[in-house]
Amino acid sequence: MSAEFPRLVTATEMSAVDRRTIDEHGVPGIELMERAGRRVVETIQERWEGLEGLAAAVICGKGNNGGDGFVIARLLRNRGVAVRTYLAAPRDALTSEAAHHCGLLEGAGISVEPVPGTSAREEFARADIVIDALLGTGLKGAVRSEHTGVIEAMNSAARPIVAVDLPSGLEADTGKVNGPCVRAAVTVTFGLPKIGQLFYPGRAYCGHLELVDIGFPVEAIEAGVQGSTYLLTEAGTASLIPRRSPQAHKGSCGSALVIAGSEGMTGAAALAADAALAVGAGRVTLGIPASLNDILEAKLTEVMTRPLPEVRKRRCLSLRAAGDIERLAEGADCLAVGPGLGTYRETVTLVRRLVASLDLPMVIDADGLNAFVGNTALLKESPNPLVLTPHLGEFARLTGTDKGDLGDRPVEHAQRFAREFSLTLILKGAPTMIACPDGSVFVNPTGNAGMATAGAGDVLTGAVAGLMAQGLSGGDAACAGVFVHGRAGDLARDRLGEWGMKAGEIGRCLPEAILQVYECGRDDT
Repeated sequence: MSAEFPRLVTATEMSAVDRRTIDEHGVPGIELMERAGRRVVETIQERWEGLEGLAAAVICGKGNNGGDGFVIARLLRNRGVAVRTYLAAPRDALTSEAAHHCGLLEGAGISVEPVPGTSAREEFARADIVIDALLGTGLKGAVRSEHTGVIEAMNSAARPIVAVDLPSGLEADTGKVNGPCVRAAVTVTFGLPKIGQLFYPGRAYCGHLELVDIGFPVEAIEAGVQGSTYLLTEAGTASLIPRRSPQAHKGSCGSALVIAGSEGMTGAAALAADAALAVGAGRVTLGIPASLNDILEAKLTEVMTRPLPEVRKRRCLSLRAAGDIERLAEGADCLAVGPGLGTYRETVTLVRRLVASLDLPMVIDADGLNAFVGNTALLKESPNPLVLTPHLGEFARLTGTDKGDLGDRPVEHAQRFAREFSLTLILKGAPTMIACPDGSVFVNPTGNAGMATAGAGDVLTGAVAGLMAQGLSGGDAACAGVFVHGRAGDLARDRLGEWGMKAGEIGRCLPEAILQVYECGRDDT
């Protein structure tokens, strides 16, 4: 991987980074709290377009999260915000660092009140925003009974909640929720994102996730984090977007070959081919069953179509198409195979032969993947980089694994498969993740529920193939393609809503999405 992305960490790893920062790099815990509180206040000021006239309720626990809350309350009051601060624990139960900042708050003339009982919801509702500094990353299992009512009061106050590091009630390692959990409008997390913030249901409780730097040394991060899971970001993805020479021409921008389509599935072929052009491939050739050529020529303007030998009366590719495809591949930089191909036995044999014999990188999707169900060992015969793009159901069929187990441990299964077969795996879902042959896994934050529509995966296949055709490695193309594809889906959602957006609209938003990401990289230089 040629880009820099932040690690996704467990609570234990984050604690190790924190401890090394304090013990080995001489940064006191009370200073880390001060930095954390300052960054939360800065986030509030930015998102609420200033602090003037705001009233805030800050709910603190007894640990480090509560210490951050005391800092936030003091800094907000210093900037003119009307603040009420509540402590959901006995005063003598505070950790030493939290007690220090509680003392500073009280020394500034700001009282710390116990959380009111039955009137908590009404008290919190008097504020404009609620700050959740109750529980941090250390929660395992269900919330304790003494915190249940506090969390429910925060949620029922119907005010936007800013969660400090993690919404109270959410497991940092898994994203699981066992009982009440704060539903944040914004979560400000420190140093590194936590795994539970990206996986559902946790992701839904975090609202907008704001990752802020509070000065953890790189050495502390490298020593404290053992895992190899990363979060895709706009800045990191920007460095992957292919740059064009001023002297570029269509031949220098890569040529993608797409083998797709069968009777009733011409849309899948068209979506994939068009998407390859939309991310910048200079030329795209679509190979389809001969009797469908007129249909695809009517659907597509910029894509070149090539009619190929087909199975009579079935209108799907026959094994006789292998020679034609091999000749087409001689002028291609990447092959995408599978969208809408069908699973007739000759077509399955054709796919297996192409993967084993063609000398170019490949993206395999949909019926291309189905060709290897029960015969995954054949994937090892390919001499070239492979990118596979299954959703959970396809991955379960491909590996013979229970879908429920895959859903519980997706990172582990994806990582093992990519390593075993020395390929790049895009496991589509919420979130989509990319597993690479070296064991690294990248989790994508872009995209939305509106992308649960037929053809969205075909657009992704074409986007990844188009990026590979421009010279990106399988891993880089997968990460860039997934992030940009999700961003395109977000653009389509913002214009059309989640209910009626279609895959073609995601494809049409790809140029704008890739431009946005590219502009981010240009701004950073």
